[in-house]
Amino acid sequence: MSKNTRCSVKICGITSVHDARLAADAGADYAGVLVDVAASERSLSTAKAVEIAKGSPIPTVLLLFNRTTADICDAVSRINPFAVQLLAREPPQQVETLRRRVQCQLWKSVYLPAGSRENVDVRAVRAEMAAYCDAGADFLLFDTVEMRGEKPRYGGTGKTCDWHVAGELIAESPLPVFFAGGIRPENVKAAIETLRPHGIDLCSGVEASKGIKDKRKLERLMAEVQKAS
Repeated sequence: MSKNTRCSVKICGITSVHDARLAADAGADYAGVLVDVAASERSLSTAKAVEIAKGSPIPTVLLLFNRTTADICDAVSRINPFAVQLLAREPPQQVETLRRRVQCQLWKSVYLPAGSRENVDVRAVRAEMAAYCDAGADFLLFDTVEMRGEKPRYGGTGKTCDWHVAGELIAESPLPVFFAGGIRPENVKAAIETLRPHGIDLCSGVEASKGIKDKRKLERLMAEVQKAS
């Protein structure tokens, strides 16, 4: 992110055209919509996602988890998003195939464990970033993975990873990076100034209740983003 460019903002977990418009009115750049993601309370049907994509004043990013290439292509053709974000451990080969088959941008989530630096296998993350770049991804999104019992929760945790190791990885990333995980109006300025990402991505930090966005929190968030520029 250059000194003269404001950090991009993606508001995720949008569940209505109303909330997409709230995000747009506050000054956000992208509306994230989850479709058929079983682990998320904010997941929507394809039909609802089509409605939001058509009615949103800002570009829609379609979030999908662990879907076949055919499923992803079908969802993209029906919803017509600006970008599709792959949330699971999709292999670079799948990204490469999608690059040839879809016209929208491809965004790929990369996960950093919640907590301290010792939890992060930096070498493995570097290799993952390079592989997705080579496969044709347009953006990477760093998010937090949290173990809940035996089961990992990928993203949507509201938890933070080690910002210093995330900042180092962002600085050397071959692709622009959005940063997510525990971002809210109170810490977004510090996150941008510490990490210098291309963009930030958040969901629960600007909600009135689960799946419902809060106008004042959105406005406060964007005011803090502006201060960090």
